[in-house]
Amino acid sequence: QVQLVESGGGQVQAGDSLRLSCAASGRRINSYAMGWFRQAPENEREFVAAISWSGGTTYYGDSVKGRFTISRDNAENKAFLQMSSLKPEDTAVYYCAAGTGVRLRAISEYNSWGQGTQVTVSS
Repeated sequence: QVQLVESGGGQVQAGDSLRLSCAASGRRINSYAMGWFRQAPENEREFVAAISWSGGTTYYGDSVKGRFTISRDNAENKAFLQMSSLKPEDTAVYYCAAGTGVRLRAISEYNSWGQGTQVTVSS
C-alpha cells in the first residue's frame, strides 16, 4: 500500500481559497487513481473529487463542481486539491485516497487513506 499525508488545511473566510496537498510514499502513485473525500461532524464521508492515474479524467461532487480542481504530479508523487470560493458548508476533514478501482466516486474503490487535514470556513 501507499502511505498518504495531507497538508494545507486551515481556517479561512468564506470566499477564500486553499490548496491541499497529498504526499505519497512507499510506492509510486502513477498507477493509482487519486481521490479526495471529506467528512463533517456527524456526517458520512463524502466524495469530493477524483483523478485518473494519468490525470486525463477528473470527477467532481456536485457541491464542489466549478469551485474545486483536482490535479496530480506523478513525478513528485503528489496530488492536489485547489479549493476556491470556499463556503462554510465546505468545513470538514479532507482525506486523500489512492486506489486502483474504476468507480472513482465510491469510497470502496480506494484502499489507501491519509489521516486527513481540517478545513474550516467561517462566514
